[in-house]
Amino acid sequence: MTDAHAIKVRLVDQCRAYVQQRVDTARKAMEAAQESANSESKSSAGDKYETGRAMAQIERDRHAQQLAEAMKVKKELEQLSVDKTYATVQSGSLVTTSRGSFFLSISAGKLTLDGVDYFAISPASPIGSKLIGKTTGDEFTFNSVSYRIVDVH
Repeated sequence: MTDAHAIKVRLVDQCRAYVQQRVDTARKAMEAAQESANSESKSSAGDKYETGRAMAQIERDRHAQQLAEAMKVKKELEQLSVDKTYATVQSGSLVTTSRGSFFLSISAGKLTLDGVDYFAISPASPIGSKLIGKTTGDEFTFNSVSYRIVDVH
């Protein structure tokens, strides 16, 4: 197992933890909103009861949407191949640039391994789309900042 491969495996593990936390949070919030809707007591002011139930249902639906999005991201992560070494930047690549290291996977933000920061980004993100197809030695500009690709794994 190369160092880059070991790093990618550990980064995927951190991405999994990030996604699982999103799934768990959305699921708990959805259940809490459903409980709130179910426990809304009927009062003499019927409109207040109906409004409270409707608001709780809207909240539950919002959390259900967040859960569905988190599950979609989880599926994308499961399809990621970190066993390959890539010549050009693509999903699953670990890219070292003159301005930091990027892991093309999901948008999970900054991840730190052994004191080194890596940015887990989606290939569809603005900087991810700039990186796709590039190779070692290529340069690109993002937000008026120049980057040079030092290595692709």
